[in-house]
Amino acid sequence: MEIEIRPLTDHDTIARIETLQKETWGIGDLEVLPTHFLHALQYNGALLLGAFDGDRLVGFTFATLGMIEKGNRIDEVAAARLKLYSVVTGVHPDYQGQHVGQRLKLAQRDFALRIGVRLITWTFDPLESRNGYFNIGKLGAICNRYLLNYHGNLGGINAGLPTDRFEVEWWVTSNRVQSRVSRQRRSLSLEALLGGGALLINEATFGSDGLPVPPPNYISRPSNLLLMEIPTDFQQIKLTDPALARRWRDHSRLLFQELFHSEFIVTDFASYEDENGRRRCFYLLTHRDS
Repeated sequence: MEIEIRPLTDHDTIARIETLQKETWGIGDLEVLPTHFLHALQYNGALLLGAFDGDRLVGFTFATLGMIEKGNRIDEVAAARLKLYSVVTGVHPDYQGQHVGQRLKLAQRDFALRIGVRLITWTFDPLESRNGYFNIGKLGAICNRYLLNYHGNLGGINAGLPTDRFEVEWWVTSNRVQSRVSRQRRSLSLEALLGGGALLINEATFGSDGLPVPPPNYISRPSNLLLMEIPTDFQQIKLTDPALARRWRDHSRLLFQELFHSEFIVTDFASYEDENGRRRCFYLLTHRDS
């Protein structure tokens, strides 16, 4: 499979993104980013890239310039506060797991480097383990900001579930990011993290249906390295047990808010297969002063 990444500039090609969004996420007409909106922002400097398998559009990424928050400071020129905000990246289900998303993000990084922007930010659901592995573990993004109900109330399997999100920072010139995207650094195993002193604060149990259940409390004792467990398949939980999905949301919201307030940062992602053959997933949080 030879995938080509290239800019999208003409109306006809950009219009194909509407169909791609529906096929990728199962959303309706009212939820897609429309062609005229994407074309207008692309024409005025936003980044709009497509991934093509021959003539077929199989993925896209859309990003626009934004501003880094600097409190009440007004003495910096705008250029010193610029960032790239990655609005959305999508890959058709037929092409997921084939590094198409990674190539789109790396092309996004190349664009940021060319225009002299060091930071790219975006949001994702912290309970989606595939996104956690990709964004934190594979790309080297970090996070210390938790956004409550960021997208408001959604329907479908998300009905009644707050759309809480991580806002991640991808410092594209950092050694962390360079080592991840160049594959110079292997992913850390859970055994290595625990052996290095990381404290697992919320080990899940499993119900008779095989679904992970968050603990009623979490371990709290001094440590600069913390491991926080999340479900491996949050989509399955949302489909089969909405009440459990809400428990995971409430549980993780409390922990992340408290840990970020205590100056912990999400810096890595780990997974392993336990003795019962179940895949388990964890975020690593590191204290800012460590």
